[in-house]
Amino acid sequence: MTQTMRAMVLRRAGAPLELEARAIPEPGPRQVLVRVHACGVCRTDLHVMDGELSEPKLPLVPGHEVVGTVAACGREVDRFTEGVRVGIPWLGWTCGACRFCRAGRENLCEAAKFTGYTLDGGYGDYALADQRYVFPIQGAYSDAEAAPLLCAGLIGYRSLVMAGEAERIGLYGFGAAAHIVAQVARYQGRRVFAFTRPGDAEAKNFALELGAVWAGDSGEAPPEELDAAIIYAPLGALVPAALRATAPGGTVVCAGIHMSDIPSFPYDILWRERTLRSVANLTRKDGEDFLALAPKAGVKTSVEVMALEQANQALARLRDGRLRGAAVLTMGDPA
Repeated sequence: MTQTMRAMVLRRAGAPLELEARAIPEPGPRQVLVRVHACGVCRTDLHVMDGELSEPKLPLVPGHEVVGTVAACGREVDRFTEGVRVGIPWLGWTCGACRFCRAGRENLCEAAKFTGYTLDGGYGDYALADQRYVFPIQGAYSDAEAAPLLCAGLIGYRSLVMAGEAERIGLYGFGAAAHIVAQVARYQGRRVFAFTRPGDAEAKNFALELGAVWAGDSGEAPPEELDAAIIYAPLGALVPAALRATAPGGTVVCAGIHMSDIPSFPYDILWRERTLRSVANLTRKDGEDFLALAPKAGVKTSVEVMALEQANQALARLRDGRLRGAAVLTMGDPA
């Protein structure tokens, strides 16, 4: 008899996820089958569900902040053995041969495949992954605590690196990524200025608890000029605001995979060698560097744990800004 698993499945853009029973997949030669214990809920999942990322594999199992244990290995797998705890990130496969891959910029591979978008992800009891794009998860983090590190942490860390040596750094949108990055930035001796939704006193207090020196509404000017700003909220209107808050020679980093249109702005707020740039995906080196740094920096993730069947409720809470930190789905024992 074929063994089955539970999965929350997207069948069309704009529709809620549906709970389904599916056959447990068999790993290919270079794949591992991971028994999922926890999967973080990311804003990118909303972009996929809403059709803002327009080329998903349908039907699709979303989720790309996956933590579990290796349940089976393909015949050519040489990096893992059964029972090892691992994480599966957003970047799930690259060609390894294009000019970007050869230059160590695999995050820009034009043939890349992505977990929970063009590959089935972690909103289910089991997930397949290319062994090259699986990270060992060590240390004292529980499965639920480790899950947000796989995207909010990794993409957040890459965006922080892109901000350069900035000492005064602004974080626009204080959610899952910012609450992790704020801790890393403080560990590195930077000063964090947090920008939240207007009137969101809880988010401001959360940022201050994590060491921010100031917290205000996203439309406010900070008390000091910033050396760099990172925008995590998917709102293009924040780009001119961040440029105005940034000192000459500073950098504004757009960290989301999707953002609403950026309104026109006067050249004067970009002039004097300010830089505006985006972050795309991640590399394996990002994962290795950040997963080694997080425990050293004392990063603690704030998570709200929900059952797999509550995925739609978790996504609704994320959409409405009603989460402190990150939502994480946990699987329990498979049926």
